[in-house]
Amino acid sequence: MSAQDPVRFLATSGEPVLDLNALESLDEDPISQRVAQNLQRLRGKRHLSLDALARLCGVSRAMLAQIESGRSVPSIKVLCKIAKGLKVSVAAFLEHRAFEGVEVLAASQSKRLVSANGSFVSRALFPFDITRQSEFYELRVSPLGEEHAQGHGPGVQENLVVAQGVLEISVNDERYLLSTGDSILFYADQPHRYRNPADSEAVAYLVVTYPERLD
Repeated sequence: MSAQDPVRFLATSGEPVLDLNALESLDEDPISQRVAQNLQRLRGKRHLSLDALARLCGVSRAMLAQIESGRSVPSIKVLCKIAKGLKVSVAAFLEHRAFEGVEVLAASQSKRLVSANGSFVSRALFPFDITRQSEFYELRVSPLGEEHAQGHGPGVQENLVVAQGVLEISVNDERYLLSTGDSILFYADQPHRYRNPADSEAVAYLVVTYPERLD
C-alpha cells in the first residue's frame, strides 16, 4: 500500500461513508474487501446480528450492511466506533489475516528450530499466521554451542539482548562478546554466528526486522 492510499479511501468529517461506485471497482479496491471480510469474521465470531452490533457500536444497521458487503468504506471515526463495539483494535479490520489486536501464544504451541546437534534452539515468540514486519525469538545456546547463518535478505536487521550467560556474536568474522544485559544491533544480510564460549547455557532474545512486511 502506498502512502497515498489512506487519503484515497478516507471519508471527510461530513461524509461518514464513501460510495465505491464513485471511485473504483471492488476488484481494484482490496482495502474495502479486507474491511468487509474482517467485519464479517469478527461479527460472526461473536454471534452478533447486524442489529445487535448496531446497538453495541452506535452505527446504523444500514451502514454496517453496506460496509460488510464491500459497497462502502467507513471513515476512521466510524471504524473506531465499530472496533470499540467489538472490543478489538482498528488494525484488526486491515489485517490480511486474522488478528484482533491481542494474541496469546502458549509456550506449548511455539514453533522451535533446533540445530542438528541440539546445541542451538530458537523459539518463535509470535504467531506465524499474521502479517508482520518484525519477528521475536528466544535463543538458547548450550555450553560451547554455536550456530552459523549465511545471511538473510537485503536490509534485514537483528537486535539481540543477552538475558543469561555470555554470547559471542560474529558478523563477517568480526567478534563481539556480550555479557548478561548487553545488546547488539547489526545488519543480518551478511554471514553471522552465535557462539556460547562458557560452560553454562546462554539465553538471548532476538528481534528480526524486515524492510517490508511479511504475509
